[in-house]
Amino acid sequence: MRVYLDNNATTIVDPQVKKEMDPFFVEKYGNPNSLHAYAGETHLPLKTAMEKLYAGIHAPKEDSVVITSCATESNNWVLKSIYFQYIATGRKNHIMISEVEHPSIMATAKFIESMGCRVTYLPINNEGIMDVQTVKDNITSKTAIVSIMWANNETGAIFPIEEIGELCKEKGVLFHTDAVQAIGKFPVDVQSFDIDYLTFSAHKFHGPKGVGALYIKKGKELIPLLHGGSQMGGHRSGTLNIAGIIGMGKAMELAIDSLDFEMEDIREMRDAFEDELLKIKDTFVVTPREKRTPNTILISFRGIEGESMLWDLNRSGIGASTGSACASEDLEANSVMEAIGASEDLAHTAIRFSLSRYTTQEEMDYTLEVVKKAVIRLREISSSYAYAPEGYESGLDSHHH
Repeated sequence: MRVYLDNNATTIVDPQVKKEMDPFFVEKYGNPNSLHAYAGETHLPLKTAMEKLYAGIHAPKEDSVVITSCATESNNWVLKSIYFQYIATGRKNHIMISEVEHPSIMATAKFIESMGCRVTYLPINNEGIMDVQTVKDNITSKTAIVSIMWANNETGAIFPIEEIGELCKEKGVLFHTDAVQAIGKFPVDVQSFDIDYLTFSAHKFHGPKGVGALYIKKGKELIPLLHGGSQMGGHRSGTLNIAGIIGMGKAMELAIDSLDFEMEDIREMRDAFEDELLKIKDTFVVTPREKRTPNTILISFRGIEGESMLWDLNRSGIGASTGSACASEDLEANSVMEAIGASEDLAHTAIRFSLSRYTTQEEMDYTLEVVKKAVIRLREISSSYAYAPEGYESGLDSHHH
């Protein structure tokens, strides 16, 4: 049996999405910016897809949803533009991000830090969540932007975006949220929160890879990252990825339609699986269930290297991960585990299971059996597990169980 439980890294393209994209490779391939009939064939489908994206995040039509190649591009664009608009000009000198942002925010922040910007990396609490107070304590009149993810890719922890947005607005500071892990997991409405910029990516909600977007509130325009033509109202140059945009529009529509299923059925399946995993001795999960996305579990098995567990799972046809796929080459301790202050022997033991609307109960049952066997096998050969002293419950407070 093959089981895919790495949906926070990427998702299967929904067959309906692929079907919608198919005509735009060979049959209808005109550049919508041209002035002939071929362009006309792509114009309306493109407009319809864009409307679905606006509707999906409740963006009013005076705001912009600009298509990019991916969330990484969108994230780079926001921070680099803010650097050129505010930091390089001397108007402001400071930005803030959380210490568990996606590498595309983290690396961009480090880059602008090297150019002389002051960056505050805000800590998360031991539940893996950012306290609004932390933002309050560090924000100044010189802060140009605060960038905090809506939901964490590792733990599924949902951050208090509403309160952070309010605080930023009150202080006259721009606010960006990387909502890549939020779309399709719970409702996202840019009008009911104070959000200036919001990032998302099609391949995280059953759309194609290589296409994403950036929402920009009216009046909060950015300097283009890519200069050139007049595409996307001059916001971003480059011939549009028509098939990709149409796929993303359809995927967004389906994601919104499936929200109840995600929030109820998938959550239920996840919870039942998690209950069973927690019956295994010396396991713990970061972030309480009610504070995370309905599809995600980050669980630690004391005494078992995450990589060894992945090896056993992989041999049985199960795809999971030890941390973010973008950093998996490094084999470092899980960044979130380090951020919440897990002890060294626990920071390497985290496994992430992320479900999707394609996950079945049968797959979860099979995975559970494989995990149980793997735990027995790996703990028998573990050097750290055998010597754990009595009463050595957890590297964290016991309320994590």
